[in-house]
Amino acid sequence: MEEFKIGLCPYCGMGCRFYIKTLNGQPIGIEPYPGGVNEGKLCPKGVAAVDFLRHKDRLKKPLKRTENGLVEINWEQAIKEIAEKLLEIREKYGPDTLGFFSSARCSNEENYLLQKIARLLGTNNVDHCARLCHASTVVGLAQTVGAAAQSGSYTDIPKAKVLLIWGYNPSETHPVLMRYILRARDNGAKIIVVDPRKTGTVWFADMHLQLKPGTDIVLANAMMHVIIEERLYDREFIMNRTKGFEKLIAVVQKYTPEYAEEITGVPAKLIRESAITFATAGRGIVMWAMGLTQHVTGAANVKVLADLALICGYVGREGTGLFPMRGQNNVQGACDMAALPNVFPGYQKVTDDEKRKYMAEIWGVEDLSSKPGLTIPEMIDAAAKGELKALYIMGENPVMSDPNTKHVIEALKNLELLVVQDIFLTETAELAHYVLPAAAYAEKEGSFTASERRVQWNFKAIEPPGEAKPDWEILTMLGKALGLPKFDYSDVEDITREITLVAPQYRGITPDRLKREVMGVQWPCPSEDHSGTPRLHVERFATPDGKANIIPVEFKPPAEEPDEEYPFILTTFRIVGQYHTLTMSNRSESLKKRWSSPYAQISPKDAEKLGIQDGEVIRIVTRRGSYTCRAVVTEDVSEGVIAVPWHWGANILTNDVLDPEAKIPELKVAACRVEKIGGC
Repeated sequence: MEEFKIGLCPYCGMGCRFYIKTLNGQPIGIEPYPGGVNEGKLCPKGVAAVDFLRHKDRLKKPLKRTENGLVEINWEQAIKEIAEKLLEIREKYGPDTLGFFSSARCSNEENYLLQKIARLLGTNNVDHCARLCHASTVVGLAQTVGAAAQSGSYTDIPKAKVLLIWGYNPSETHPVLMRYILRARDNGAKIIVVDPRKTGTVWFADMHLQLKPGTDIVLANAMMHVIIEERLYDREFIMNRTKGFEKLIAVVQKYTPEYAEEITGVPAKLIRESAITFATAGRGIVMWAMGLTQHVTGAANVKVLADLALICGYVGREGTGLFPMRGQNNVQGACDMAALPNVFPGYQKVTDDEKRKYMAEIWGVEDLSSKPGLTIPEMIDAAAKGELKALYIMGENPVMSDPNTKHVIEALKNLELLVVQDIFLTETAELAHYVLPAAAYAEKEGSFTASERRVQWNFKAIEPPGEAKPDWEILTMLGKALGLPKFDYSDVEDITREITLVAPQYRGITPDRLKREVMGVQWPCPSEDHSGTPRLHVERFATPDGKANIIPVEFKPPAEEPDEEYPFILTTFRIVGQYHTLTMSNRSESLKKRWSSPYAQISPKDAEKLGIQDGEVIRIVTRRGSYTCRAVVTEDVSEGVIAVPWHWGANILTNDVLDPEAKIPELKVAACRVEKIGGC
């Protein structure tokens, strides 16, 4: 029998709805859903979202490593042995030798359970992939406006008069959102794009500021220099709703457009023009993604963009806002659920005695650890040093996603216990002592939170293959085997209801409501009769005194800069037809056929100097490793810049040095050299 089930896209953080078409219980296609934020539209990945569900590579039974490699075992044995080993390691070495990687592709309930297990075992060593993408945003926005989330809704975009799109290429990373951006343009909005590459988004821009990678702070400070010099800032907003403006004036004074041109490569005239256009529009939105955040100055980069919006009064009103765009379907929710080492659900600090006491009471224990845990890069380093003994990874593939691949592999091999819970045998799972088969998005229920803080229910459409189980069910089994209190969940809705008790922003977001209101609810939602919050910071900011903090920052150069041995700047990006580490998207024949292999963009001048022809095979070398791909000779990158889509393992090249505040790696700037191999 043919059926249509309402689904939720498993790829980016847009939150697109669609129908999953099934025949006799098997998925056969995706059909448009007329409602939802995507208005019935989908990107290539969304259209192909059922392709990987019944792929032959799906994990169907638990696996255990033996002398003969990974062999199948039953669930009872797997859970029993994993629990025993976790408890044994905790007893022998202490709770902080345990680590947990949660997942932005798992539901709120599943992220909630994994961090709960970690904390009931006595450690805050829990983190997820936001550490590699928007950790900078979490830190930067928390310090400036008090809330680490998108301040407005997608519907604000067409009402803006200027869009400043910084380090972000929505034409490929959020194609459906481009409809909102183009609607704004049709309504007369100016579009300013800041990006080292000429991306698809640049085609629709009024101005393109093609800066040198890693010089974002200089450019933003120069724009504020112009706005202050021309007295174009919002005096009333600054006086009534912010503090710190006088310090900003002092810092940006030296960042003249001419000074910025020397460092960024952006013409002074264009800097001045863009600053004036931005400040005089009346309603503006600042949008950003990985091009801004994945730096050793990532948190500072976010602060400087927040400063830019604040001095123009572009927060808390219709057609304004701070819009960090999330790259995974539940990276916002994973943060909200405290898959982070320093907070409980709802961003309540683990160091807060009152909050810790409340959480302990809800979870049925006397106390919880007040010591902030390790981040993903720190756990990898600790494993390499032998300080972290066990690592439980749910729905993450750090061998491919983390920088300095060689170091990651060495660290994982050094663990006494590595457990990977996933839908496929990923590059990380291949190293594991135990592999647990998980259900994919269409095979389970639960809630997911999109970029605009919209919480939506994911409905089950099909059964998982073989013995695969929903992640929440696996974690419930593990919690019981570990002897942890209050793990008697009969279904996923029990977990959702518990979340309403511990995360203030989710207080009124019950499972019954989400099932009834298919369009979802935007947090904060303090009660069941509250309609949700489309726009933050309308009357006050989420800071103790209600005022936003303008925090000036000085420029610091990237950790690596070109030299004689490595004369080029390497940067990375994403493409529309593939997704992150290829685990799902590369198992779609339609996507794989069109977006099939790695390449590197190189400028015509650089290609000519090196004798490289378009399509020839080249080798890119950094201090950490080498990478072979074909060359694409293009004007899309400036002279001296090499740009590579990272999906095919390019993180073997990237730098694992960390931002001191956000602990995010420097994924967007590395010194490299290029060697011609030849052939096609």
